[in-house]
Amino acid sequence: MPQRQPFWNSRHPCLPSLATKGYDGDGFRAEIVDRGAKPVIPNKSNRVTLHSFSKRAYKGRNVIERCFCRLKDFRRVATRYDKLARNFLAAIHLAAIVAYWIN
Repeated sequence: MPQRQPFWNSRHPCLPSLATKGYDGDGFRAEIVDRGAKPVIPNKSNRVTLHSFSKRAYKGRNVIERCFCRLKDFRRVATRYDKLARNFLAAIHLAAIVAYWIN
């Protein structure tokens, strides 16, 4: 059985690469830099060599994460009741509109 490739091997290069502290490894950072992206990963508290990162860009990651969390409040989206992708996308659109309207 062939071994699966890590998820970052299948992605195209991008400009900033946002991640949590759990991905603050030297190997992962080197892979991001080799692909031409800039790692935006906060340092772990026990890291010896500190790396700089954009706190402003990292805060933008939180906005996206909260949006996904809000969408998962809707049972139909969280459990994916719909079999067809177009119906699921329509449910996501409706949930996003309702979530935006409530706030």
